[in-house]
Amino acid sequence: MSEDAQRAQALAEWLGQHALVAAGCGLLATLACAGLLFAGVRQLHLRAPRAWLPPWVWLGLWVALGGGFMLATAALFAEAMEALDADEELGLFDQRLAEVLSQRLPLAALRVVGTATHVGDPLTLTALVVVVAVALLWRGHRWLALGWVVACAGNGVLNQGLKKIFARVRPLHEHGFAVAEGYSFPSGHTSGSVVVYGMLAYLCVRLLPARWHLAAVLLAALLAYCMGVSRVLLQVHWASDVLAGFASGLTWLAVCIAAVELRRRYVRGVSTA
Repeated sequence: MSEDAQRAQALAEWLGQHALVAAGCGLLATLACAGLLFAGVRQLHLRAPRAWLPPWVWLGLWVALGGGFMLATAALFAEAMEALDADEELGLFDQRLAEVLSQRLPLAALRVVGTATHVGDPLTLTALVVVVAVALLWRGHRWLALGWVVACAGNGVLNQGLKKIFARVRPLHEHGFAVAEGYSFPSGHTSGSVVVYGMLAYLCVRLLPARWHLAAVLLAALLAYCMGVSRVLLQVHWASDVLAGFASGLTWLAVCIAAVELRRRYVRGVSTA
């Protein structure tokens, strides 16, 4: 076994033995990063695109290009990993972490996490998407409703495409506190929570008074982080599945929010031209 593989296994064993403490520290770091990112983005002024296409066409092109770029990049990454055998250390890390978690996590913790993880279930997220979309349409926010649905539904399509590209088998999970089927990489619970709760925070920033903005962003970060970590603790996903879910979800979320914001500035630019 190589030295890098030994280090990866040692890190996995340490994380498995201190899983709850590490998860808590990660949550604090995530909330801090979310707060700093929110403060930074508030100072960012996106430049409106040139008014040479109807807004719905511009929105569709931006989202399609973003999704296509993500899938193409993932396919190239998968080919490179396979050609270079670069996934050995990652696989050993994932496997050792899952083994230690299965041995060290108390049943009470698994029971709590197994209940909490349903906040990121596809059925829960789908119900939330429908309710929010109806509320937006009821209030007359048609473009926000369209952006909301495209972002949330598009992430589901992208996640399934990525799963087929990597075709990774899930770890064994026989404790009975959670059941998951299908391919493992990337985590759909994680990317779905990032996009749905992230877009919901964006809607809150757009529609609610300023005093609620930071709270909405932090709550979205908390929910997305907890959903991702829960999948590792329950051993229904490898740790790298969840990291990939965070990466793909955040990338798609950024694409969709940028598309909606650019469309808004596009229309504003047309109306003042």
